Amino acid sequence: MSKSLPPFIKGMELCGRFYREVVRPLVDRYFPAVKHSAAKLDYGSEVLGFDTEQSRDHHWGPKVMIFVNDQDYNALHTKISEVMSENLPFTFAGYPTNFAPPSPDASGGIMEFRNHRPINHGVTIHTIGTFFEQHLNINPERPIDEKQWLVMSQQRLCTINRGPVFHDGLGRLIKIQEKLKWYPRDVWIYLLACQWKRLDQEEPFTARCGDVGDELGSRIVASRQVVELMRLCFLMEKRYWPYNKWFGSAFSQLECSVPLSPILNAVLDSSTWRERERYLNQAYVHVAELHNRLGITEPVDTSVSQFYHRPYKVIHAERFAMPLLDKVDSTFLKSIKRMVGSVDQFADSTDILCWNEALRSIGSVYDLGQ
Repeated sequence: MSKSLPPFIKGMELCGRFYREVVRPLVDRYFPAVKHSAAKLDYGSEVLGFDTEQSRDHHWGPKVMIFVNDQDYNALHTKISEVMSENLPFTFAGYPTNFAPPSPDASGGIMEFRNHRPINHGVTIHTIGTFFEQHLNINPERPIDEKQWLVMSQQRLCTINRGPVFHDGLGRLIKIQEKLKWYPRDVWIYLLACQWKRLDQEEPFTARCGDVGDELGSRIVASRQVVELMRLCFLMEKRYWPYNKWFGSAFSQLECSVPLSPILNAVLDSSTWRERERYLNQAYVHVAELHNRLGITEPVDTSVSQFYHRPYKVIHAERFAMPLLDKVDSTFLKSIKRMVGSVDQFADSTDILCWNEALRSIGSVYDLGQ
């Protein structure tokens, strides 16, 4: 981009205006008989509302996803794209509508000023079926089974949940958003149980590492526990968590973040393991009280106590996990051999969470012991 860009506006405001003022009039003019929906549901910090001026350097700009039915897609998707290439203005709101190769979608593309056609634009054409199959491995207009819910990555569910639908002429996208808004109750309770189990697995290690003089190890374990506590809070408030870059920003939007964030920061800022342990236990107690407020199980004692015969204080998180698991009615979920939870709970590689074939294969973990 050799020219300077105009003052920053939020990406979804730009995309919404771009659709309403430019793209829709072109669709209505050249394809008046074609019903369509328009949205931005795929990638980018702007979809989550976390974009800033810095975001404009890649995968950002005037873009929109157009959805048409299967018949119109097969007959017209190339023509619709060509109409955009030949008729879009070179700029919109001061921003280029052209993107440098390789493409304007998530695989690449940076805004690039251009004064000749064709425009390499960011208007992508989809069917609902192909988009959701590629994005989430599902047909969202059919029943979604429990295993499918477990292997859909939250960072992608998050964009579907938070991305704007600018127009729903097909009458299908908003229904799908509502369907994918949150997990079914049994899946949700199972994930809560598994998240408490993850806390249980490492809760004494912050102190144990420090007790042998390994402050670095203690810090690492404590930071892992902080992440697990934050994830538990997302689950409790029925919010999908995004990928790591925006994990803390999204956490700050949770109701519990106001009282809990200072405690979690204190854990991370602690210089000794005993101080770290004390703040972690404060965080455990706070989240335990949130558990009781959910009212899913009978109230559980929220006090910390000694870790068996060792001089470490813990919440004994399994005390929360097992009563939750008892509230799960699903035979399938209760029969999973170990409490591994969803793919987001036992795998954190972005390459895995965005790799459909791998996610389908990972689903075999739930069949072990069936």
